[in-house]
Amino acid sequence: MSEITKPTLDDVARAAGVSTATVSRCLNAPDRVIATTRERVMQAVEKLGYTPDFGGRALASRRTNTIGAIIPTMDNAIFARGLQSFQEALSKFGKTLLVASSGYDTAREREQMEVMASRGVDGLLLIGSARPASSVEFLRRRGIPFLGAWNLGDGDGCFVGFNNHAAAAGLTGKVLAQGHRRLAMIAGITYMNDRATDRKEGVQAAAELAGIGRDQLPVIEAAYSFDDAARAFGELMALSPRPTVVMCGNDVLAVGAMQKARELGLRVPEDVSITGFDDIDIAGVVAPKLTTVRVPHRRMGHAAAEMLVKLINKQPVERQIEIPTAIVERGTLGPPPADPQA
Repeated sequence: MSEITKPTLDDVARAAGVSTATVSRCLNAPDRVIATTRERVMQAVEKLGYTPDFGGRALASRRTNTIGAIIPTMDNAIFARGLQSFQEALSKFGKTLLVASSGYDTAREREQMEVMASRGVDGLLLIGSARPASSVEFLRRRGIPFLGAWNLGDGDGCFVGFNNHAAAAGLTGKVLAQGHRRLAMIAGITYMNDRATDRKEGVQAAAELAGIGRDQLPVIEAAYSFDDAARAFGELMALSPRPTVVMCGNDVLAVGAMQKARELGLRVPEDVSITGFDDIDIAGVVAPKLTTVRVPHRRMGHAAAEMLVKLINKQPVERQIEIPTAIVERGTLGPPPADPQA
């Protein structure tokens, strides 16, 4: 049996009628090659079944064209849209994406950083800014460019995200405008989670401006699950006087609260209003549809890819890129009932 010969860069160049340098540019920087030539080269690549020698390329350039992303969880849809856009944008720069999750555990995140570094990633996308300084120092010592997303940082580093505090405060303003004074909140776990912390503090700050002290606004922190949200909602509904609105740190918590409301025989929003945050797909299909904050996941992912590539290429960047959110008013927010205990 004859040995199968792996096609080479020279083979692709001959088949396409171009130089090996042109083939290399098509694979590494396709935007630098005119469309007709790029199409001819890629047809030759597909016909011959050519795959680049990434190991050799990495040795020659000291780059792997691989980008890492460490997200808190793969179980929640809040990161899916942003990562999809992030990957699509990276592919235009000839980059491959590796994704890992930390389980909202900073020690696990550090382990994943070390794994990503051992794989030779050229850059790293992280979520938020709440992590030990030693983890940030590890990346800097290794010379790995990185940025935070889904929030804006208040220290060193680069960020592409939105203002969680301001968005939560804005939604609280809508709640107050409906006449609510008995507010409560189911927040995400705030330990080492700057997004959950900022959303909780945004709600509290807006309420304080309206004369509602923090001691008058009960907050229960819960993991991002329907069951934990339901338990928290049940505790809040057992309070006397009962809250007329429950603001939730994300849409998963809000939907869990809505499910528990039905179990308790409470109508939403006639007996109690509920709000969310993120505007994931489920927010538009529950009944009634959820009032929430729309997060610009896709715009954020695209902008993060562009910034990270610039950082890798040592090009100047803005330290922070803020992407605006929007309040989506649907059916779960209404005026408070005449009798909060009704």
